Amino acid sequence: MAELNPPHALIREVVSRALAEDLTPLGDLTAALVPPETSGKGALAARAEGVLAGRRCADEVYAQVDPRVELTWRYDDGGEVGRGDVIAEISGPLASILSGERTALNFLCHLSGIASLTRRYVRTAHNQVRILDTRKTTPGLRALEKAAVRAGGGANHRGSLSDFVLIKDNHLAGMSVSDAVRRARLTWPGRTVEVECDRLEQVGEAVSAGADIVMLDNMSPEQVAVCVEEVAGACLIEVSGGVTLDTIGDYARAGADLISIGALTHSAPVLDIGLDLEG
Repeated sequence: MAELNPPHALIREVVSRALAEDLTPLGDLTAALVPPETSGKGALAARAEGVLAGRRCADEVYAQVDPRVELTWRYDDGGEVGRGDVIAEISGPLASILSGERTALNFLCHLSGIASLTRRYVRTAHNQVRILDTRKTTPGLRALEKAAVRAGGGANHRGSLSDFVLIKDNHLAGMSVSDAVRRARLTWPGRTVEVECDRLEQVGEAVSAGADIVMLDNMSPEQVAVCVEEVAGACLIEVSGGVTLDTIGDYARAGADLISIGALTHSAPVLDIGLDLEG
């Protein structure tokens, strides 16, 4: 699905950097020992259950290493795979398959891990609330990691600081919540304005000032329920901070509209995927 994929120009750039780490300055010394006429065939297989992401990155790896290598995919991003499932078949010059193997698997394992963890959060919340990522991403890989969150059924929070206004406690030195919202409206008319709140009084002030979203920071589910009553539908309510798979159900039932979880990108375990060659 096109909406799950980051821009191809970005994929090309990120893959190029990753391959440079592996292939400079002298190329793949070990693969150079393989006779150039030797061809290979095999499969990318899942070693555990999960959700696939990063397929376009793997395609781009081999497009840059050697376009003669062919990948035939059985799953697209967002597809659920089981232990032992063949994700894709691969064929082409053996040396080229081996040179691109680790780079392709690094992308697939990392991004599929993010998609898999996101899917667990979405399902544990029983679709009662929208699951968002954060900007706690690997430098240079944000668009790829946020695409993996979408593959897992989540949604994206800000992609950059330019997307909308998010007023946090450190922004409030010397001004009130009301002043900050007013300044945001004057400076960036038409932009979404969100206010981080860590106590009920701030929630009331943010709503009165006309915030579009209030972010409830590190509150308990019980506190969130009180804030939901206070807001009474006047704006969206986001919960952030310390939400786990064990507690997300309680937060969803408390009435939040959005839950943002940094762990989706900064702490997701990889999905184990391997290359099995024939012969």
